[in-house]
Amino acid sequence: MKFTPEKYLIPDEPMKPFIDPAEIWNYIYNTESTPERVREVIAKAYNKKRLSLEETAVLVNTTDPKLVEEIPNAARDLKKKVYGNRIVLFAPLYIGNKCTNNCSYCGFRASNKDAQRVTLNDDEIIKEVEALEDNGQKRLILVYGEHKEYSPEFIANNVKLVYGIKKGNGEIRRVNINAAPLDIEGFRTVKEAGIGTYQVFQETYHPEAYAQYHLSGKKRDFNWRLTSLDRAQEVGLDDVGIGALFGLYDWRYEVLSLVRHTNHLEACYNVGPHTISFPRIKDAASVNTPKEYEVNDNDFVKLVAILRLAVPYTGMILTARESVAVRREVIQFGVSQIDGGTKLELGSYSNSKNEEQNLNREQFMINDNRSLSEVIEELIDHENLPSFCTACYRLGRTGEHFMEFSVPGFIKRYCTPNAVLTLSEYLVDYATPEVQQKGWKLIDKTLENLNNQGNPFEIRQRIERIKQGERDLYF
Repeated sequence: MKFTPEKYLIPDEPMKPFIDPAEIWNYIYNTESTPERVREVIAKAYNKKRLSLEETAVLVNTTDPKLVEEIPNAARDLKKKVYGNRIVLFAPLYIGNKCTNNCSYCGFRASNKDAQRVTLNDDEIIKEVEALEDNGQKRLILVYGEHKEYSPEFIANNVKLVYGIKKGNGEIRRVNINAAPLDIEGFRTVKEAGIGTYQVFQETYHPEAYAQYHLSGKKRDFNWRLTSLDRAQEVGLDDVGIGALFGLYDWRYEVLSLVRHTNHLEACYNVGPHTISFPRIKDAASVNTPKEYEVNDNDFVKLVAILRLAVPYTGMILTARESVAVRREVIQFGVSQIDGGTKLELGSYSNSKNEEQNLNREQFMINDNRSLSEVIEELIDHENLPSFCTACYRLGRTGEHFMEFSVPGFIKRYCTPNAVLTLSEYLVDYATPEVQQKGWKLIDKTLENLNNQGNPFEIRQRIERIKQGERDLYF
């Protein structure tokens, strides 16, 4: 019987579950990917129009090698149209690994008796942040297990503490959060602390698979987690991040589910997620992960490219879970944010003697162990513009307003100039002489390519002010 999409659509209501596996699988099973249709969908995405589930399924189902190759090529070009050549940098800071959940794929799970449970106190957080500032970091994401100790008030106090830590010219200008879902009052508390993005990853959007991996704890409640960011929206916290852990279930289903989640937020709150993350399962302490749904590198490139085409204005995060080689390749096809100089062991940024990864104090292994300086140097070598910019968040260019600003000229008027200014700060304060030389050369080339659209003269004036000691200049 021919699939009728309308049969499976669930009316979008705030605070209500919105995932129907039958809807998603029927799109996958019954959507044809003819050359003509594939190219129609790519053309729509290239015009910066968000794709429907059916259109996303067209790309997911594409298997012809020539057509598959067109997907990342289009994603690369679309990324340049929306984001230019900027790559935003951040660092994760793990605050505590106590956890009451029992998630079979995670090193933090409650049943892992070998895990060394640690929660950083204020003095330890200060040391960690100062070490991160010494390397030039300006943007952090604080990460927590799910435990009663990590209450909204505890998180809010951490955020305020981090914002107040200054060392030399170092400061943290944006603090994002990756933590357990909160109730409405909890989200209100962390919003008032001035957080940036609040991330909650569904892990897998398939309810039955979800139940198999989440054996006990509050996280076992699929719908509580699924609707968590609705509760954030209810208090005006409209800067949220979603994600799936690829390798728990069929990647095609997860891609469509991420788009479905995006559609739900836009339908109910007129704003989609600020970021989408797509980590792949990696090793963790005493973890046996399934092989059935492993995502190979070719499919990983494909799914990243599809997500970029499906949600043109949404930031996409690629983490140090991936190897240097994979990051180097995938970053071309839609990624707008990466971490650099990442350390996952609690307290390891300030402890230079901790060179080896200790899986008993980490959630999973990382595969890109390069320093922030090395990551920045490679970005510059490939003419990607490293950025620590936080201007849009502080000037209200977030949420639904971002699409209003993301018109021709926005990148050159705001994003590229602000990236140049934050890179200039990094070059003056933290870069090695070799990276300085390469960085100033890239900045000169970038300003030449603005063709007066981004006021290169004013940008150069501000660069000179930075060289004279001023900081935090932005458009």
